[in-house]
Amino acid sequence: MKIHNETIELQTGGFPDIIDLSHQIDEVLTGSGIRNGVMTIFVPGSTAGVTTIEYEPGLLKDLPALCEKLAPRGVTYQHDETWHDGNGYAHLLAALFKPSLQVPVIDGSLTLGTWQQVVLTDFDNRSRRRKLIIQIMGE
Repeated sequence: MKIHNETIELQTGGFPDIIDLSHQIDEVLTGSGIRNGVMTIFVPGSTAGVTTIEYEPGLLKDLPALCEKLAPRGVTYQHDETWHDGNGYAHLLAALFKPSLQVPVIDGSLTLGTWQQVVLTDFDNRSRRRKLIIQIMGE
């Protein structure tokens, strides 16, 4: 078994930034030489998540609208009372979306659906420099 680790750095714009990672993670997979296994995409931090979505204009509007319903901005959260940083909603959304995603690798390709892209979702109330940790295990 082989393990390949790589870090990707991205600048985000804060809520609601949804970044298609398809090109970057495909390049990492190709460079790894791994043909069969599993890829993990992980974002360190507690105000961003990694998920899949059809990366198209309608859903790029619908996803932030859903987030606003689940954890609205402008509401007082206990986190904000403690830290006074105004991003309690971002922590809650990141907890729901999760910081990582695993995708099977078969015959040198990610096994994503036709309209399915891997995205980084940044929920924070400011722009951030994010690191993504990509780990591929397989052969």
